[in-house]
Amino acid sequence: MDPKHEHLEMKFCVSGAAETGHCGIDAYDKGIALGREIATHGGVLLEGATTGFPLWAAMGAKAAGGYTIGFSPANSEKEHIEAYNLPVEYLDLIIYTGFGYPGRDLILTRSADAVFFGCGRIGTIHEFTIAFEDQKPIGILEADWETDEVIKAILAAGHRANDHIVFDSDPKALVERVIELVKKDKINRASFRFAPATAQNTGAL
Repeated sequence: MDPKHEHLEMKFCVSGAAETGHCGIDAYDKGIALGREIATHGGVLLEGATTGFPLWAAMGAKAAGGYTIGFSPANSEKEHIEAYNLPVEYLDLIIYTGFGYPGRDLILTRSADAVFFGCGRIGTIHEFTIAFEDQKPIGILEADWETDEVIKAILAAGHRANDHIVFDSDPKALVERVIELVKKDKINRASFRFAPATAQNTGAL
């Protein structure tokens, strides 16, 4: 009998701005919705253990009974809170990388099966370029912010094709389209779990 691989969940990174003053009035709702869809589709949410859009996504995932993991730039909880002034709420597990923001970004995106991008700033673009170079499946959430347009401009000027990127303004549709990309790349498809979460198996009632 083949062993069951209960650890083979989809791992979805959410990248976005920690400071969201430029993101528009519906950015909070979009972040919550994206996190909720990741959880209800059976995904584990990864984020940079930070504030703003990634935190909102984590909040949405937890509200839907999902599991969340944060990757901190700090080397300890003390540094995470006191030096970086970052939160610990809405995360089931925090990994303290100790590599600062640039190194954290690399570990965060490489730990994911796919990466979602919401409203962001330069750090979000950094994570996008890493995910692009690694040929990760990428989902770009389109909304009333500049990030999706900036990414489109980068792609147009980059002169390199990439069929692992999808754009959508609907969080549910975006998550489902990215799951299809993940399925195409996954070797151990039989064990990899894609079934949407339910109230029974997530604890959400």
